[in-house]
Amino acid sequence: MNFEEFNLDASLLDGLKAIGFKEATPVQEAAIPAIIDNKDIIACAQTGTGKTAAFVLPILHKITVTQPSSIDTLIISPTRELAMQIDQQIEGLGYFTGASSKAIYGGVDGKAWETERKALTEGADVIIATPGKLLSFLRQNIGSFQNLKHLVLDEADRMLDMGFYNDIIQIISFLPKERQTLLFSATMPRKIRDLAGKILTDPIEVNIAISKPAENVVQAGFVVYDEQKIPVIEWLLEMSDTKSVIIFASTKSSVKEVTKALSKIRDNVKEIHSDLEQHEREEVLRNFKNKKIDVIVATDIISRGIDIDSISLVINYDVPQDAEDYIHRVGRTARAASEGEAVTLINPKDQNRFAKIENLIGSAIRKAPLPKSVGEGPEYKPTFRKDRNSSYKKKNSFSRNKRKSFKK
Repeated sequence: MNFEEFNLDASLLDGLKAIGFKEATPVQEAAIPAIIDNKDIIACAQTGTGKTAAFVLPILHKITVTQPSSIDTLIISPTRELAMQIDQQIEGLGYFTGASSKAIYGGVDGKAWETERKALTEGADVIIATPGKLLSFLRQNIGSFQNLKHLVLDEADRMLDMGFYNDIIQIISFLPKERQTLLFSATMPRKIRDLAGKILTDPIEVNIAISKPAENVVQAGFVVYDEQKIPVIEWLLEMSDTKSVIIFASTKSSVKEVTKALSKIRDNVKEIHSDLEQHEREEVLRNFKNKKIDVIVATDIISRGIDIDSISLVINYDVPQDAEDYIHRVGRTARAASEGEAVTLINPKDQNRFAKIENLIGSAIRKAPLPKSVGEGPEYKPTFRKDRNSSYKKKNSFSRNKRKSFKK
């Protein structure tokens, strides 16, 4: 469906044309008309499906038509990275509309705090905020949302996983009951439906997400001992012609260890984790996006909420604890119809976790042979028993012509 068919304001169409957007994604096609029609929505859509534009475009359209004089829209996101990303999308999509937005999150200096206070008191059209930071302002009676028209909860499942349920309920107590509420979540567990039942009115359901990586993601696993992980990563980077690589590790200590090891053999390797100041994390992401950094080693802090289309290789240093998190990590690559590769290092204690991932996505992931230089690895023998109702298939989902070096 072409964006012109939505009858969006001409200034929005100019913005879409300027950034090369032509055809709507399925979640945009389903959500945009309903949002313009002022319906509440509960949408299940994974990262990389175009969900941000699905709510930003119709909201910007209505802002352009109504020209509000106070805060029109509040978007709540789980992390500062995602809040900044949404703010950047609003700036890009709404470039010709004149709509204003401000991202509000923790870890800023006094000057930034003052600009946030000004946006809340004098009114930007759109406020994008993390729950804890916004609530701290509201408890100080800073900011008025009495004329709010739209509330968006983005990555709602992630916010609940991070313990923000009570914060969200408290924030909503400061908002008018007469509003349009849009809830977007990558997964739809019971707790999300319970939340939706409390804050949405007769919502339209949009279900686009399938708990599987995109078809153009080439997946593989290496069954290793812990001491083989760094050598395998070094080999992968040596064999790869990719320029944009993200390595995910579950702990800050692992991130630091991997970064230190790779920095000895490769330039432009940087780390991202919560020990870094916000401006340091922003600088790393900016340099990565601008191709000044080739490799990022990170915790799951960036598994959601960064929008970089050219990431060609994701390496899981360890298997994520939650099978759903695998989908989000892998979803960093093969975005915007591009192709990408995802490799997971599986030690003996993580084999059951990896088997659960295979059960979730409904297919076995090829276990690639280790390079001879690192020696023999352990046998893959998980004890986890797959769900009998799963469409689990013993197939080779790793394309042999994608990475010939994995055969060696």
